[in-house]
Amino acid sequence: MTQTSTTTRLAPHPDRLFPADPGARAVARTVYDAVKDAPIISPHGHVDAALIAADQPFPDPAALLITPDHYVLRLLHANGVGLEALGRADLSGTHHEPPGRTIWRQLAEHWDDFLGTPVRYWFETELHDVFGLDQAPSAGNADAQYDHIADLLASPAFRPRALFDSFGIEVLATTDGPADDLASHAQLTADPGFTGRVLPTFRADAVFDPTRSDWRPVVASIAEASGIDTGTHAGLLAALRARRRYFIEHGATATDTGVLDAGSAPLSAGERERIHAAALRDPSSVTESEATAYRHDMLYRWAEMSVEDGLVMQLHPGVIRNHHTPTLERFGPDTGHDLPAVGSFTEPLRPLLEAFGTAPGFHLVLFTVDETVFSREIGPLAGFYPAVYAGAPWWFIDTPAAIGRYRSAVTDSASFTKTSGFIDDTRAYCSIPARHDMARRADAAYLASLVVTHQISEEDAVHTARRIVSGIPRATFKL
Repeated sequence: MTQTSTTTRLAPHPDRLFPADPGARAVARTVYDAVKDAPIISPHGHVDAALIAADQPFPDPAALLITPDHYVLRLLHANGVGLEALGRADLSGTHHEPPGRTIWRQLAEHWDDFLGTPVRYWFETELHDVFGLDQAPSAGNADAQYDHIADLLASPAFRPRALFDSFGIEVLATTDGPADDLASHAQLTADPGFTGRVLPTFRADAVFDPTRSDWRPVVASIAEASGIDTGTHAGLLAALRARRRYFIEHGATATDTGVLDAGSAPLSAGERERIHAAALRDPSSVTESEATAYRHDMLYRWAEMSVEDGLVMQLHPGVIRNHHTPTLERFGPDTGHDLPAVGSFTEPLRPLLEAFGTAPGFHLVLFTVDETVFSREIGPLAGFYPAVYAGAPWWFIDTPAAIGRYRSAVTDSASFTKTSGFIDDTRAYCSIPARHDMARRADAAYLASLVVTHQISEEDAVHTARRIVSGIPRATFKL
């Protein structure tokens, strides 16, 4: 691309995110250089395994870089761009999907609305490093950039498997429903030409809340997939155990659970069965308090199962899903309006941790979108319970500044060993290397701050950086 006087040069600085102080910056460079080319281990993400298994060319730049990325959608929506103009399927049928070129123009025209956000940071890195652009998107160059990326996507080097290799991905975990047949994972495992690891992750949020509209269909699908009757709560638990074994047989090492709160008080078998039977008859008959009690008991049972089968238990409570009902009804979930709630872990998790917090081999990775709990609750919990690990910042707080605050908040209590490694949590395939590079730079800056204040040596900083990108996620997620 040729630069013009009306555009801004796109040239990510080699020292981005490093400290301003020259001495600390030099240390950060040394630490970063030790890990910048290390393989990517992504133990928590949302890329569809079928995309990699099929290995078909991406349809167009917008379908790859904009439409599936709720980080991008929400900021464009916040600045007045309707989701129907960004390629999200309009369930009402009143609008048809616009051409990819039109969607791309929306991004280019609103480029300045992303200034200062991690989304722009990731985008600049991937546009420059992956697609070779040297101008920032603008209304004037939108069509030319779209054509440039589209031409690249038509080439074999930009198919999903080729990008998997060029990105340096070693392990990529997906997120999969409890009745998924995992055919794409099996296809990749059986393919001698594919050397990476794409691992399923068992996610069954719907079964935790009997008042969800999809609870009964999901419970029925689990029965069909497992061959076990889920008409009783005991049957549901047996079916879930069978499905977890199926996932383990296909390479899974973890589950992933998003619930409103971290309550984990167990119920008696009789009370579980009573609420379960009522929900099967008529979900509207289940009271809010009963649904909450059922959900809390399920979280307790989930930990019990993890102790039994060894799957790592990821937990991220405290997110209000689908905050804007009209948007949910028109465009479906994962459209940018999942919002943070106040987090709490210490008391809500006490029943679970008293039962399983010291169980050999149990790993519980705690995530939050309320960063005030990192130092107040998650760090101290990870600093006592062998089972607890402090999950990395994600969703609203996977930003350079928040990563630094996270390290400061949890390191005093839990050091580095009891953390998760970086979590990219993304559906946007081409942003994976940009996000991991951002985390490596932010961690290098934090470690450099410890070196220049003589808390650790430079050798310790380099060793720790290597552990953060490799040894720690491998151990935490049993990879």
